[in-house]
Amino acid sequence: MGLHFACQMSFLALPSFLFEIDMASLKAVPEMDAQEAADEHARLVVEIEGHDRRYYQDDAPSISDGDYDELRKRLGEIEERFPALKGVASPSSKVGAAPSERFTKVRHAVPMLSLANAFADEDVTDFLGRVRSFLRLPADAPLPVLAEPKIDGLSANLLYRGGKLAVGATRGDGTEGEDVTPNLKTIADIPEQLNGTDVPDTIEIRGEVYMAKDDFLALNTRQAAEGKQIFANPRNAAAGSLRQLDAGITAKRPLRFFAYGWGEASSLPAESQSDVVAAFARWGFVTNPLTRLCTSAEELLAHYRAIELERGALPYDIDGVVYKIDALDLQRRLGQVARSPRWAIAHKFPAEKATTVLIGIDVQVGRTGSLTPVAKLEPVTVGGVVVQNATLHNEDEIARRDVRIGDTVTVQRAGDVIPQILGPILEKRPSDAVPYVFPKTCPVCGSHAVREVNPRTGREDVVRRCTGGLICPAQAVERLKHFASRNAMDIDGLGDKQIETFYRDGLIARPADIFTLEARDARSLKKLKDREGWGATSVRNLFAAIDARRTVPLNRFLFALGIRHVGEITAKLLARHYKDVVTLQEAAVEAASREGRAWNDLVAIDGIGPIVADAVVEFFAEEHNRSAVEDLLEHVTTEELAGPVSADSTVAGKTVVFTGTLERITRDEAKAMAERLGAKVAGSVSSKTDLVVAGPGAGSKLKKASELNIEVISEDEWFTRVGA
Repeated sequence: MGLHFACQMSFLALPSFLFEIDMASLKAVPEMDAQEAADEHARLVVEIEGHDRRYYQDDAPSISDGDYDELRKRLGEIEERFPALKGVASPSSKVGAAPSERFTKVRHAVPMLSLANAFADEDVTDFLGRVRSFLRLPADAPLPVLAEPKIDGLSANLLYRGGKLAVGATRGDGTEGEDVTPNLKTIADIPEQLNGTDVPDTIEIRGEVYMAKDDFLALNTRQAAEGKQIFANPRNAAAGSLRQLDAGITAKRPLRFFAYGWGEASSLPAESQSDVVAAFARWGFVTNPLTRLCTSAEELLAHYRAIELERGALPYDIDGVVYKIDALDLQRRLGQVARSPRWAIAHKFPAEKATTVLIGIDVQVGRTGSLTPVAKLEPVTVGGVVVQNATLHNEDEIARRDVRIGDTVTVQRAGDVIPQILGPILEKRPSDAVPYVFPKTCPVCGSHAVREVNPRTGREDVVRRCTGGLICPAQAVERLKHFASRNAMDIDGLGDKQIETFYRDGLIARPADIFTLEARDARSLKKLKDREGWGATSVRNLFAAIDARRTVPLNRFLFALGIRHVGEITAKLLARHYKDVVTLQEAAVEAASREGRAWNDLVAIDGIGPIVADAVVEFFAEEHNRSAVEDLLEHVTTEELAGPVSADSTVAGKTVVFTGTLERITRDEAKAMAERLGAKVAGSVSSKTDLVVAGPGAGSKLKKASELNIEVISEDEWFTRVGA
């Protein structure tokens, strides 16, 4: 019972940032214009990098392999049609994620690449066709390919010098990994000394650290009995065990290792992949017994099918089969492209499935206010893991699939952390099952929850969001961090860690609490100065920093409120138009009908469109937010923006982008100057940009400006232009 409950618990709290991008609702890439592509590309980059960090650094993936692959595929399609968007910062040019700062970094002599994916038989045939075409091999020329199971674990790189293990590291971002040498030395499958007459003087052995299924279950049983962390699956358990700062903990974990490749090598014992892997076995490594040498697509697919049938009975998790061109001379000729070698591909398995009963639907509120439905299931084993929760993505997906409480549903999982519901089995539907009605209010704070409408398409956003930003506990910490951040209230000494601690300890729950902290501390028996990491001086400095923000420019105050779509520039537009918070709030309340003088006045502000106006109205329509703002105004006085805005300067009414390094003034000073002169300052170049001011080091924005034939001037020319 303990283990059963423990495995269920691993799925009870799905991360709040899941599925912010709904793939099904996106416009087809061929139909996108350049600006739409740039906007979506930017969102995808943020989404993918976040998932990479959670998977590779935190060992806590928050999205299924299939959904992640879809994000990557979509990114690739956009970059293929709009090549200018692809650069060194794109995830398509990267492998994994940067190594954690907790470990010493190790630079791999030869980069550890990722593999391209195949999902269908045709993908495998196409792969072999591309290889033959690149090598100019006739269709009947022999082309041996090594097929090996794709272990679902953590990649590791082992550097041997003189046959002795010198350094062991994780893959990291493919270029640099984490030094976990003491931890790797605790794994019995990894020899500290290689045995053999053909061992090179220097060689990097690469393979997968994993945990067997039985060992995983036994570990979770022990963890549950000791009240410690329960792992979601063997991959997470292996990664978490290997990346321990204390090698003694790793030594107690039943980790294993399969060797399958290499990086730098002063020499090699053979000229084929299969023979080199055979040498690994002679030297003392464990290699996978299901590895086969095949000579045709038919043989590869037959072996794939055989492994797929045996998959459930294997003692370890796999999520596909990897195909590698066997001849090393052909591998060298094929080389690599972007983040993947041309001579290998991973043929992924389709998701594992099971059926169970949907007993309820919970709605979780994310840090940005997004409402995410989560299915509560009768426990069912899928892919060796007991599943009790599954994602339902969003309310449109629930309606589209017509999933109802009481339904028998099909659940799929392919080595994934978050299972998915494919749909109901209609013939098993109870007669009293009714369509699910998605809540219109936040289940956490009771504020109303809305779906924005895109004025260009007329379509609603797929995500419904809570409007109680300032008071919703689900969003509180992130809202407080934003409120105190540099470009908002800029409260020195009140950083992310301090806010997290204060919120956890009940010292700060809402923004207004920041300004009563000193008075409450004076009455408290447990003084802030006596807390760990604090002292009389640091507390005095914090209180002084808070006092310094009791009077702030109106635009900073509005930006600090965290109103959706109201960034720094928009906050300035609202501040200049309404002059004070009370006037803005009254106008927003009056504009609630989306018609009449107040609404027309709001949307008529240059730079404020229907989306921003709607967000402002929704924010102030929520009584909780108005109350929180009123509480703040008891402690904070807002000022009108300093300095008049010029209407007759040479840049008045123009949209300006600053890029590169500015040498005479800071970027913030340049923005302030441009705005005083009546210009709008944008963060990216688009067809609406009038002028780009480029300093040394200008990159993609300068290139984009050239493509769009936008005027580009230097910093000195900017000062001449504006007469400064």
